[in-house]
Amino acid sequence: MEDTALDYLQHTFGYSEFRLQQGEIIKTLIKGDDAVVLMPTGGGKSLCYQIPSLCRSGTGIIISPLIALMHDQVIALQQLGINAAFLNSTLDAETTQKTETDLVNGDLDMLYVAPERLNTNGFIELLKQTRISLFAIDEAHCVSQWGHDFRPDYIRLSLLHEQFPEIPRIALTATADQATRKEIKQRLQLEHARDFISSFDRPNICYRITESQSNARSALLRFIQNEHENDSGIVYCLSRKKVENTAAWLTDKGLTALPYHAGLPPAERQANQQRFLNEDAIIIVATIAFGMGIDKPDVRFVAHLNLPKSMEAYYQETGRAGRDGQPADAWMAYGLQDVITLRQMMASSSAAEQYKRVEQQKLETMLGFTEITTCRRQSLLEYFGEKLDHACGNCDNCLSPADTWDATLAAQKALSCVHRTGQRFGVNYLVDVLTGKANERIKQFGHDSLNIYGLGKELDARQWRTIYRQLISRNLLAVDIEGHGSLLLAEQCRPILRGDQTLLLRKESKTARASGKGRKPFVNDDSENYALWQALRDCRKRLADENNVPPFVIFHDATLSEMMQRQPQDHVQFLRLSGVGETKLKKYADAFLKVIQQHQEGIKTSNSETVNETLMLFRSGQDIDTIANTRKIKPTTVYAHLANCIEQGELNLEEVIDIKPRDISIIHETLLSVDDGSRKLKPVYDALDGMFDYHVLRCVQAATLPA
Repeated sequence: MEDTALDYLQHTFGYSEFRLQQGEIIKTLIKGDDAVVLMPTGGGKSLCYQIPSLCRSGTGIIISPLIALMHDQVIALQQLGINAAFLNSTLDAETTQKTETDLVNGDLDMLYVAPERLNTNGFIELLKQTRISLFAIDEAHCVSQWGHDFRPDYIRLSLLHEQFPEIPRIALTATADQATRKEIKQRLQLEHARDFISSFDRPNICYRITESQSNARSALLRFIQNEHENDSGIVYCLSRKKVENTAAWLTDKGLTALPYHAGLPPAERQANQQRFLNEDAIIIVATIAFGMGIDKPDVRFVAHLNLPKSMEAYYQETGRAGRDGQPADAWMAYGLQDVITLRQMMASSSAAEQYKRVEQQKLETMLGFTEITTCRRQSLLEYFGEKLDHACGNCDNCLSPADTWDATLAAQKALSCVHRTGQRFGVNYLVDVLTGKANERIKQFGHDSLNIYGLGKELDARQWRTIYRQLISRNLLAVDIEGHGSLLLAEQCRPILRGDQTLLLRKESKTARASGKGRKPFVNDDSENYALWQALRDCRKRLADENNVPPFVIFHDATLSEMMQRQPQDHVQFLRLSGVGETKLKKYADAFLKVIQQHQEGIKTSNSETVNETLMLFRSGQDIDTIANTRKIKPTTVYAHLANCIEQGELNLEEVIDIKPRDISIIHETLLSVDDGSRKLKPVYDALDGMFDYHVLRCVQAATLPA
């Protein structure tokens, strides 16, 4: 059975080896045992039940919470030659009847259903007539009553164990703290299941949080234009109105931004979602109603224009970026009003007090996360019970360490202002008093005669609002919801007021810039590579349209990137690409190989003139930098041209670079040992520990290896 599982992995799904704990999970299910799987988004959870469904006799029943998820996964499986189907409310009676007949007849490898359907007597009776290989409960955190994605029908899924005690079950989620994991096992009667807890870490995501007063939209626009032009992304907003306004504003700025929230007509909502799945460079602006189960691997950024309610919500929503493992950004702008609005929403909720207390604590933890000055990834992982021993180097606090300042005196002024004005006013009024603003309201209350009036003129209104936000986030001030947002002194502020405790606050953040991660992950500034990248994407889009599937169902971006780098020449080399199985090889290889061939022929033709121009200048005595300046190209491009001349026999290696024979021998031996036909230089560079620059390696390769 284990050999069969590996065979399916390699020849059907097109991957060479199992990742993380996939192999052990699959082995457990094939044996007939239960499993609870916690694996980050993009970690390959689907294979954990898809391969056992194929290996075991019968049909795998997958319980999935969203229609979009069922649809996408079934289409992807069908593209691999697997007999998969779904049952949900979108099907007509005839299709439903045929699917149910196929199920009972054993003609399906996998069937996706919603939890609501599984809880009907008619469907249970249908399953009793079916040979079932396993039950997979996806997005299992929906069973938690304390979670933001709670689905009541998930609680009743314990009936699977009661009705089908011999069938193995697997519950899977990417978002569950320790308490939620315990709840999953209890409610689904999986107390004896094996636990498989992979790391929560998503190292490819760069976490970045910035304070926002009133310019969040402009900051978002700069972020997209500077770092994610022509990329797909999701922007989350708290309200439907803000979703629509933001989408319209981004569209006015020349981007393709579509709204998504529960108040839109279903047809429009569905159309926008399909465009997001099927097209490139589409931005969805959405409430949290969007995203769960959206299996789009090439989302390059997730942005929040409002504060999420909890760390679980933040982790799950940001986790929709970079599912393909390639660099992605999680960017958030938040402000004081977010804090107040969320607290007002929670206080006015009709939910039970116990639930409200849990939600309040989750919000406090989220607030604390936004204000930390240490590594965000360490803090995020710690929340989920995982320890990271070193700073990640891929979050804003690591890339641009936050500055702190001794804010004790400023905090005393801010807190005293709350006290002196009777704990009856909101932030804007308090800031006006501190900065000595003259207006009728302050005069009416007589607060212009207080000793605190004008005592904060050393800071501007923006800085005072930042201080108040941090004081609220640290629970030194509370928001009186019934008092329309007025601030109240908290017990914890006494040591600060008395001067017994020093308070360090973070300065307004500098935007975390370039780690190199998250920017153009698949192409560099090499125009030839970029042209091939675009040609491969165009080919994928054409094939996707012909097959009526999203482009990523044809191939993920990561596969196109590898295709661009390796430039396979035949079916044997094409099959070596990650994500290419035998079915996709037969369907699509010829189309992509033709694109690569045309690109290479075009490069040879267009390169001849520009290479000859570089050669002429070089022979006239100009050095590399002078040629680069003269032709307004990079020195690396000059070396590439000269390497081409070396390969064609028009120059000798020694004319271009000064290198010892011993070094030529070392490079040549390394080239031979790592070459797989792709002529890629990075493996050579890594094998030599960066001892030689790329241009040296390229020139030696041209002189010593056959073209």
